[in-house]
Amino acid sequence: MSNPYRGEVSLTVNDVSLPMRLSLGALAELETRLDAEGLLPLIERFENGAFKALDIIVLLHAGLKGAGWTGSEADLSSATIEGGPMGAARAAGSLLRVSFSLPESTEPSHD
Repeated sequence: MSNPYRGEVSLTVNDVSLPMRLSLGALAELETRLDAEGLLPLIERFENGAFKALDIIVLLHAGLKGAGWTGSEADLSSATIEGGPMGAARAAGSLLRVSFSLPESTEPSHD
């Protein structure tokens, strides 16, 4: 089970639920691997829908690796991800969102 207080999101790979978390090392590797000019342009790429399938694989792999998974990008590319390509894209977006925000239950009310 994922822990949103740690910036975790779950991804089901080959029928196994795995945690993902973007550690600082994973973020640095992600920036380099996707040739991003920084975190904001990387986040904007996903927010604007300008991402590629490879971006999703690299982001999911970084998150899995950040949570301790030892598989490779090739392993992930050939795996069955719950929800297919759309499920993978949603998980990638959720991972970025929880990595840079507080869990919803801790945000102050704007009433």
